[in-house]
Amino acid sequence: MYNPSHFNTSDDRAALLALMRSHPLGALVIHGPQGLDANHLPFEVDEAAGVLRAHVARANPLWQQVPADGGMAAMVIFRGEAGYISPNWYPSKHETHRQVPTWNYQVVHVHGQLTVMDQERFVRGLVARLTREHEKRSGQAKPWMMGDSPADYIDQMLAAIVGIEVSLQRLEGKFKLSQNKEARDREGAIAGLADRQCLGLADAMRAFQPKD
Repeated sequence: MYNPSHFNTSDDRAALLALMRSHPLGALVIHGPQGLDANHLPFEVDEAAGVLRAHVARANPLWQQVPADGGMAAMVIFRGEAGYISPNWYPSKHETHRQVPTWNYQVVHVHGQLTVMDQERFVRGLVARLTREHEKRSGQAKPWMMGDSPADYIDQMLAAIVGIEVSLQRLEGKFKLSQNKEARDREGAIAGLADRQCLGLADAMRAFQPKD
């Protein structure tokens, strides 16, 4: 992707991993026999093992396109905070009228090899971990667990999905957060977002302001 130096956060691996964990729904992109294909999946990020993990429906042809004797090149796109930025929020606009609208956003592209993990133990463990994590995030008073359902039903559900892994070979990050603007215009945009309750993007802009 086009990634000017003032927006390029590829060297800040900790920030990229943090975004992937806080926004785990990724777009898995491959080039298969029918051309480009994208699937939207919640991923588990395992930095220690150097992989992303997810699962797809067994009926999904994606996993059948991966060579049995090796992996397939893939990219996973994670998107963080994003929002419209009005030029009216820039103090300099009202002086010179030389500002235009833009869109601020955070994205991470993971480049790696996609492999299929069609083992019941792998899938069961992955589903259990994803469930624990997202039930916790959703604030459930009594989090749902796999044991809440009949064992034969869970076995049937697990048989209907296939596990996948994507290696973390290269991470590319672009955090376009008005770093190319002067300080007073950045602060004006942050205030404009905060007034409209776009607090996530406002906080991201505060966290990634350049050193003037």
